[in-house]
Amino acid sequence: MPQIPTLVYVIGAAVLSFVMGLVGARVAAKRQESQAGSVSENLITQAEDKVRVILKDADHEAKDEVFKARHRFDQETEKLRTESRRRQETLDQREDNLNKKVSFIDQKETRLDEQSAEVRERNEKLTADQSALDKVLAEQNQKLEQIAGMSAEHAKQHLMENLINDARHAAAKSVQSVREETERTSRRESMKILSLAIQRYASEHVAESTVSVVDLPSDDMKGRIIGREGRNIRAFEMSTGVDVIIDDTPGAVIVSGFDPVRREVARQSLEILIRDGRIHPGRIEEVVKRTDEEMQEKIREIGEQACLDQALQNVNPDMFPYIGRLNYRTSYGQNLLKHSAEVAAVSAVIASELGLDPRLAKRCGFLHDIGKAADHEIEGPHALIGARLCKKFGEPEAVINAVGGHHQDVDPTTPYTFITSAADAVSASRPGARRESVDSYVQRLENLEEIADSFEGVEKSFAIQAGREVRVMVNHTKVSDADAAVLAEEISRRVEGELEYPGQIKIMVIRETRSSSFAN
Repeated sequence: MPQIPTLVYVIGAAVLSFVMGLVGARVAAKRQESQAGSVSENLITQAEDKVRVILKDADHEAKDEVFKARHRFDQETEKLRTESRRRQETLDQREDNLNKKVSFIDQKETRLDEQSAEVRERNEKLTADQSALDKVLAEQNQKLEQIAGMSAEHAKQHLMENLINDARHAAAKSVQSVREETERTSRRESMKILSLAIQRYASEHVAESTVSVVDLPSDDMKGRIIGREGRNIRAFEMSTGVDVIIDDTPGAVIVSGFDPVRREVARQSLEILIRDGRIHPGRIEEVVKRTDEEMQEKIREIGEQACLDQALQNVNPDMFPYIGRLNYRTSYGQNLLKHSAEVAAVSAVIASELGLDPRLAKRCGFLHDIGKAADHEIEGPHALIGARLCKKFGEPEAVINAVGGHHQDVDPTTPYTFITSAADAVSASRPGARRESVDSYVQRLENLEEIADSFEGVEKSFAIQAGREVRVMVNHTKVSDADAAVLAEEISRRVEGELEYPGQIKIMVIRETRSSSFAN
């Protein structure tokens, strides 16, 4: 029984503890709730303060923006007003000017009307005066025709003929005076320059033919060259494009052809075949092909060496074969490569005397006949062909014009064209430079004399100095001194238009008066 109260005490203590804990928890909860309420109130108060500050700042910024916008608007409005006032003033000024112009035009129209009326009156008066003058002139012409015994047309024609003759004589005198003055100055300077150029360059005389002679070890070789039924010689001629002439000449055969390159290939091939001894169609084709390849390489080397000898720089390597071919081509028997080198040297000397670039002049002179290396491949004058080649291979414009214009095929644009033409004439016209056949030489002399004899007043003409000069004897009663100058000019123009010749031809008209008397 004594244990029961203890249990009751324990239970009672537990219940009491639970109740006290529950009460403590409620008290703590209320305390926390009151603390949370105060914190939330503080946060709300702070937020409201911040909102009021933000609203206040925003209001201030809005007021500033409004003020700035209003200020900008006022400035732009003032600017527009100023511009509008300026434009209005300009319009007012233009309107005033237009009003003044309109007033001036009205006054001018008034004056023009007055002047038009005055002009009409003068025209009417002039018409009346002209009619009266025509009537008087007609009467005077009739009187003059009666006195002179000729019509007005005949008198007019006679007067025109007299005026034309007077003008012709005056022009002839002027031409003669100018020509003499020009000759006195230009001839002296040109002869000085050309003589200096010729003296400073010396070259051997060149003469080549269209045939090559090949020596034979014995006459028995002629039969081997001909072959059975002529098959060897036919194969050789077909492969080389030349003619092989085998005649009674002992120990030699002749290779003939107008193409010097092919003729040289044929000559070398025939010499190789003769040394080798094996002559048949197959061997002939093989030797000719190999010789042709070697010849092309040799031609290129000759062109390159020629450019080195002339100290020409920046020459396109593709031009070397064309330059090398000139060594195997001739013009009137003159070797073209040597002729080109001679023209280059003379051109350089002339350019130096004239104060121009001698290197450019030498380049123009050396390449002036490059077109002759391709004139059998391209149709046209060799000067234009050469100009196209120079343009293709990047030569300077002065060189292109000099090459194309050294025979007046194109208009000259630089002094180097004239220098090249003069140097070409010097090289071609020096004695022994070119070879001409007797027939063509005689024919040219006859043509020169025939042209000179065809002019009125010419008694006799003589072609002298190998056709370099024509002396024309005229009748002094038909040709005056002034007419002699005109006649020389006309003959020279006729010769230039009808004949082809190297160098230049001098036309000299000789007029003399012989007076005689007898003493008895």
